[in-house]
Amino acid sequence: MSEIAIFLKDLDGGGAERVMLNLAEGFAWQGMDVDLVLVTPEGPYLSQISPQINAVNLNRKSLLRSLPDLVGYLKRERPKVLLSALEDTNLVALWAKSLAGGCTRTIVTVHNTLSRESRHAPNLKRKFVPYLIPWVYPIADAVVCVSRGVAKDLNQLGLRGENIHVIYNPIVTPPLQAKQEESIDHPWFSPGEPPVILGVGRLNKQKDFPTLIRAFAKVRENQSMRLMLLGEGEERSHLESLVRELGIAADVALPGFVANPYAYMARSALLVLSSAWEGFGNVLVEAMSAGTPVVSTNCESGPAEILAEGTYGKLVPVGDSEAMATAIAQTLAEVPDGQVLQTRAAVFSAENAIAQYRQLFPMDSPARSHDSPNLIQPRGQ
Repeated sequence: MSEIAIFLKDLDGGGAERVMLNLAEGFAWQGMDVDLVLVTPEGPYLSQISPQINAVNLNRKSLLRSLPDLVGYLKRERPKVLLSALEDTNLVALWAKSLAGGCTRTIVTVHNTLSRESRHAPNLKRKFVPYLIPWVYPIADAVVCVSRGVAKDLNQLGLRGENIHVIYNPIVTPPLQAKQEESIDHPWFSPGEPPVILGVGRLNKQKDFPTLIRAFAKVRENQSMRLMLLGEGEERSHLESLVRELGIAADVALPGFVANPYAYMARSALLVLSSAWEGFGNVLVEAMSAGTPVVSTNCESGPAEILAEGTYGKLVPVGDSEAMATAIAQTLAEVPDGQVLQTRAAVFSAENAIAQYRQLFPMDSPARSHDSPNLIQPRGQ
């Protein structure tokens, strides 16, 4: 019988999946028995599952078809906690909880600003999600939002109650810091090369990389630099066309998804988050934990909370390439103290997040020790 079951469709290379893996690993290090229940055992993060985590594969092609299997799993294994992420998965988890009965405490996590996400959703199903939230999410024993902005958005969608909690994402972990130290086999990061501006995320409308590309083109007029966008998605051809149109192809690279973007963050001059909307903004914390400066849009929601309203990095209006270009140039001219950025990033450690999650758990006894790492300290402190 496991103590915690984490339910996901797959391990696609998104921020929510990375967060759930961090949580699973953190719970396991604290001595808890953790099952990672996957509908489909695929995705670039599959190879990163810790040996301490028990992978349970339902081997179904769709979430809906996995419902009977999840109900059976809950009845058979009776985990104390079922934790899920992403809206379709959350809905299936809650339906399974209702059908299985028992006393499994079910916690759903919300990683995006759902009102914005649904408006830009490519399929009709996702456009209807906000209408289901007020009716289905009250079934959950707790709803965890990854930022205050996400919680506010849920309130506006009609979900209210004492079971809504804000817990920031568990970003800073010892494995993250180890990956930042790994080498990069790319000529742009050799000594003496121009500074690299980095963008990381899916190549889709939410991340709004066209604004970053235009801002980069403006700054590049006055100083030598390069732009690298790590990620893959449906906007690739559009972004490549824009790069050619602006005549900056020689200084822009789109290498696709990379298994370790953190080494690139640690060696870049600046990371820019250009999103039109977010739930949190993991990449800001990941870059800051390496001491790398950041610039972000002041989008809903997350970046302003991470950067303390601009204290730890400049915030610019969404879609404003002129303001972004100015912020990039100013940050490169007056580089922030890397240790200050690392100290701020440590607030978003896995240990801090796990302590808050455990307050929602019905655990009967303290966790066993696996000699887990103590509070994560910024490097250089």
